[in-house]
Amino acid sequence: MTTDSDWPRLTADVPGCGGGFKLVPEDFEVEELPAYQPSGEGEHLYLWLEKRGRDTREVVRSLSQVLGVSEDDVGVAGMKDRQAVTRQLISVPARAEPKLGDFALEGVQVLWSRRHGNKLRTGHLKGNRFRLRLRGVRDVGAARESFTRLSAGGVPNYFGEQRFGRAGDNADLGRLLVLGQRLPKRPERFQRKLYLSAFQSRIFNRALADRVRAGTLSTALLGDVLRKEETGGLFVCEAPEVDGPRVAAFEVSPAGPLFGPKMTASAGEVAEVEAKLLAGEGVTLDDFKRGGGETEGSRRPYRVRLGSPELTPEGEDLWLTFELPRGAYATEVLHELLKDD
Repeated sequence: MTTDSDWPRLTADVPGCGGGFKLVPEDFEVEELPAYQPSGEGEHLYLWLEKRGRDTREVVRSLSQVLGVSEDDVGVAGMKDRQAVTRQLISVPARAEPKLGDFALEGVQVLWSRRHGNKLRTGHLKGNRFRLRLRGVRDVGAARESFTRLSAGGVPNYFGEQRFGRAGDNADLGRLLVLGQRLPKRPERFQRKLYLSAFQSRIFNRALADRVRAGTLSTALLGDVLRKEETGGLFVCEAPEVDGPRVAAFEVSPAGPLFGPKMTASAGEVAEVEAKLLAGEGVTLDDFKRGGGETEGSRRPYRVRLGSPELTPEGEDLWLTFELPRGAYATEVLHELLKDD
């Protein structure tokens, strides 16, 4: 099993700074950056929640039970860590508003509520703002060097270890589903989606690791699928000499495969490399059709911009503040600084 610590790091030549993380929930603060604000009218009620020591699934389950609505009627834009202080939007049907006063879950507060016209869907956010505390840092200079490089060139956009489950077997189970094989235990709908996504994520991480090792994370290769930073639009690189400066300026970024029948195809040697990744897993592109809407396929940028970065020493500790786009993992910034030490 490949773990998160096995992936090559962009700042591998910089020593790990040392330090402890997540010793208490307050060491890790996460706040969603909503894609839009609720309008004040509509059939859905948006709740701005703060939670400590609870994961998003627990909150959704509790809201469902207290408000008397289906879990499917509760909308979230993104999943948030348990061992953290997090603030995020969750939507519920507005008809449940009279029961909202009955909601009580230790570690969770409703900071405000407001109506809106549509249910929150996965991905309905710009990104997240993080504030992280590293305790007992040995080498502030090394931390600053790694953080500065990431601020300038971007962060390798690995899927974090959370995606692969506590036992690390989510991707293996997803592979079995893609191959049409029966699992030891029939998964619930949410679990099935998680397993399939984890399998796609593992292949993406392997593709990204190859780019980091080759030193081509920020290089436009002939046949690459490039993603526009502003709009998310995709196109195939036909002239690296033209697109290379745009990559350097962070206008576009190479985008790796999340395999599925609707994924934008690469070309040339890049397509050959991606085909070898599939062959290494013993699957074909057609196999992903078994996943239905969960494995239609897409592209994910190989790197993401570190927004509003700040590094502040406080005694023997360091505070890191930064923003990342949706789907990116703050733990990947930490891995670059700590080198898994």
